[in-house]
Amino acid sequence: MLTIKRVATVVSNYQEEGGEKDHAAVAVEGEAKGCGRNCLGKCCLPASDFPLYTFKVAGEDCAEESIFYQKPPETSFLLNLLLGQWENRMNRGLFRYDVTTCKTKVIPGGYGFIVELNEGRHLKKRLTEFRVDQVLQDFDEKKFNFTKVGQEEVLFMFEQSDDCYSHFFPSAPAIFKPTSPNVVAINVSPIEYGHVLLIPCVLDCLPQRIDHMSFFLALSLAKEAANPFFRVGYNSLGAFATINHLHFQAYYLAYPFPVEKVPTLRVMTSTSMQRNGVVVSQLLKFPVRSLVFEGGDTLWDLSSAVANSCILLQHNNIPFNVLIADCGKRVFLFPQCYAEKQARGEVSQELLETQVNPAVWEIGGHIVLKRREDFENASEDYAWRLLVEVSLSEESFREVKAQISEAAGLCEIDTEAYNLHQNEEAVSTSSAATATSHLHQDCLVVKGRAWLLQ
Repeated sequence: MLTIKRVATVVSNYQEEGGEKDHAAVAVEGEAKGCGRNCLGKCCLPASDFPLYTFKVAGEDCAEESIFYQKPPETSFLLNLLLGQWENRMNRGLFRYDVTTCKTKVIPGGYGFIVELNEGRHLKKRLTEFRVDQVLQDFDEKKFNFTKVGQEEVLFMFEQSDDCYSHFFPSAPAIFKPTSPNVVAINVSPIEYGHVLLIPCVLDCLPQRIDHMSFFLALSLAKEAANPFFRVGYNSLGAFATINHLHFQAYYLAYPFPVEKVPTLRVMTSTSMQRNGVVVSQLLKFPVRSLVFEGGDTLWDLSSAVANSCILLQHNNIPFNVLIADCGKRVFLFPQCYAEKQARGEVSQELLETQVNPAVWEIGGHIVLKRREDFENASEDYAWRLLVEVSLSEESFREVKAQISEAAGLCEIDTEAYNLHQNEEAVSTSSAATATSHLHQDCLVVKGRAWLLQ
């Protein structure tokens, strides 16, 4: 058994020892239900009401354009709702610290890595032992899970619409059969502005593993938000997920991630029989060997290809992270082995001392640092050395690509036929990559505003 010791991230005010007792007083206003804590468990949730957002899904009666050609609306009701409710919880004092005061800057270099100084996220926390050699683990109701979260931390429910339109209901009963509701809740230890958790079928107590419906839900959240700076992420067990209860994360950061800007080379495409428009490319000139999925005649086509790939990695016990970018049009898949190397003592002490756990956001290029000296001395060389340790070897990655091609029903392309010195013809970049190209390197990013450091 391989294990590492790290500080567990506190995502709910009810997670710490004594949290249920200490925070019972901050339950939602009104008469307590069920166990008296107004939690998300079976004791309280069925008798509760929450705001409800339902998203449209194309079907037989609802035509859907190829996601290649869809233009996002100028403003997104869902994103405004999410950020507005998030600020409401911030004003009510539900967060462990004010993330909007955390310093963030773009470090000099060709990639534009983003580093954030977040000294409060792991302050005075004890180390906890985590198993890192088993991606699939059974749900354990004795450990913290999201049914213990207080209802005041929930922003709204997120469900599929029963017609061709998206809808918002200010209040709706939390009763959905045969499954339980999907909820969007705050992360009380936020990395960034608007940091939330998407918890599919919260009462079903699903372990941290991707399936087709849960991933489609996450992809739909990114699409409905309709803003390239709102990204959705996923960490598997063994890739720095610390809670074995199915959840995705998301937040808003108005700056392109480095991973969104690197050149790519197409390596897979739809088979002649399937022809669903999904294409897969490999990232070039990036420290982590990664794949990016895009295209698809429908959102379900893209979702299925990624979900099939994740399911394969889970069954093969390969830890991974997923980043949903560009309003759900691009999905980055990062197989990784950092925690395994750490457990085997193969990571340098210099990197370990920074206490950075390279999960989805760090691999994407947004690195959260806990110590001021690390923030002040951050360099592109440091970011590169950290992420290189995350990556699979070239041989292992080649094997994973072949397995993913089969699992996703895609056909590998003979990349030898491409001239790698003419990458301009094979480059695919996100619309987010150029959205803020006017910002200088080594500038301070302040929650959507940028200030040049003099």
